Amino acid sequence: QVQLVESGGGLVQAGGSLRLSCAASGRTFSSYTMGWFRQAPGQEREFVAAVRWVGGTSYVADYANSTKGRFTISRDNANEVSLQMNGLKPEDTAVYYCAADGFTRPTTAIEAYEYDYWGQGTQVTVSS
Repeated sequence: QVQLVESGGGLVQAGGSLRLSCAASGRTFSSYTMGWFRQAPGQEREFVAAVRWVGGTSYVADYANSTKGRFTISRDNANEVSLQMNGLKPEDTAVYYCAADGFTRPTTAIEAYEYDYWGQGTQVTVSS
């Protein structure tokens, strides 16, 4: 049984930083995309960032426009991904979900329906 477990959420002031981590178990995701989505109350789940396997031991990172330059995603090993969030803004407040794609794709999946496995979510709250 595949499980994704997130950690690292919390409360931070605007301009501060947080680091989220996600660990997957139950299968190996070395050749698949792992990423992060977020969902604020009353809003759709939206893409934040992802790391896609491009062959061998190489990965490429992709970001939403709203997080590019402030967030950094890293693939720590085959089944772990982290998200360093700097310069946090109140609009970054949301539940953040780790996700893993069960298929190898030529481009990074940015829609929630394209991901097969999800964590339970971790709350990130940014105060103004």
